[in-house]
Amino acid sequence: MTDQAAPGGKPTSASRTTLSHIMTGNDTNLLGTVHGGVIMKLVDDAAGAVAGRHSGGPAVTASMDEMVFLEPVRVGDLVHVRAQVNWTGRSSMEIGVRVLAERWNESTPATRVGSAYLVFAAVDADGRPRPVPPVIPETERDKRRYQEAQIRRTHRLARRRAILELRERRAAEGRED
Repeated sequence: MTDQAAPGGKPTSASRTTLSHIMTGNDTNLLGTVHGGVIMKLVDDAAGAVAGRHSGGPAVTASMDEMVFLEPVRVGDLVHVRAQVNWTGRSSMEIGVRVLAERWNESTPATRVGSAYLVFAAVDADGRPRPVPPVIPETERDKRRYQEAQIRRTHRLARRRAILELRERRAAEGRED
């Protein structure tokens, strides 16, 4: 992690945020629990706030990886969406998000109900990529998340390359879909 000392870098804590929301009947699916899409929107909103804070301007969602739902969320749950920058590239950032839920009227600890990793790209006024400052991991947990994010990035790029190669091979064989 040589870019820890890079000028203009920002510590992980500078853009970390929590978004909290009480789930209501308007948020439910046909099973009576909170719709996954509602949770995904909260995840995207929190991640977008973190990306904008870290990059100092507009940032757009490029991809959402590994959205995992661990437990159902119910009407009356107070949902906390915690997000932080895990890794930065030239113009992209991986944002890690943890979703917790607790009953609005109880003093029991919140339960982890989901997590996700999103990639955001910082953009200028014309929608073109713009540089982002390096993230500076502060804690051992931040350093671990940075390293894990690099692994996920490597896998994303390898998967993209493999799919493109397969499509090119199929096209060369005359088997375009």
